[in-house]
Amino acid sequence: MSLDTLLALLITIAAGTYFQTVTGFGLGMIVMGATSGFALTTVPIAAAVVSMVTLVNSAVALRGKWHLIDWRTARAVLLGVLPSIIAGVVLLNYLSNAASLLLEFMLGCAITYSGIVFALRPTQLTQRSSDRSFFVSGLFSGLFGGLFGMAGPPVIFHFYRQPMELAAVRSMLLLVFAFTSGTRTLFVASQGELSAPVWLLTGLSMLLAAFVTLLGRRFPPPVAPVTMRRIAFCILLLIGISLMLSALPALIGSGGA
Repeated sequence: MSLDTLLALLITIAAGTYFQTVTGFGLGMIVMGATSGFALTTVPIAAAVVSMVTLVNSAVALRGKWHLIDWRTARAVLLGVLPSIIAGVVLLNYLSNAASLLLEFMLGCAITYSGIVFALRPTQLTQRSSDRSFFVSGLFSGLFGGLFGMAGPPVIFHFYRQPMELAAVRSMLLLVFAFTSGTRTLFVASQGELSAPVWLLTGLSMLLAAFVTLLGRRFPPPVAPVTMRRIAFCILLLIGISLMLSALPALIGSGGA
């Protein structure tokens, strides 16, 4: 990996971390979209780095919040996450070798969907959803996490509809992110896929993320939070649609051939 590529990756991670700090989301999607769109590194390497950084950040953020966890709900979600995240990693390895254009298109779809989900304001339910619905949301989150290292969108929308305190929802999401990232990292490590570039990027990213997080908290942008969310939403849509449009012509051409 050249120095220019490494610097570009770190700048991308810094930008994603800043948006994550001031809006509550964006790290994984911005990093995955930009690295794929500008061909900075492969999707498997970017997903592994995002997953490991998310694991550490989520685990640290969970300190002192374990009492807020609804363990019945957590069990239903995590039982869905476990098999699908492994399936996602296996599918990623296959697609990165056999169908890289399809993988880029799928990543674009995932980022576009994520941007739309985060822009919506879900209506809160009066009663808790069934365990089956949490299991299904866990299945989709695990698949997202296995493929792209970002498990958030399916469970975020589902959790925010529940009649739960906001602090409990955030703690549950942190648990899901930590479990998903940890499971993914362990499985990838068992396959011998945590290469030297992954460890180098992860180490540098963690230091950079810590610095940018402090910077974002100390010097928030001079705009309203709603405006920042709209900016992040537009960026995610731009990244997602760009990835889809760049891959679609080649996909159509190969299909016609």
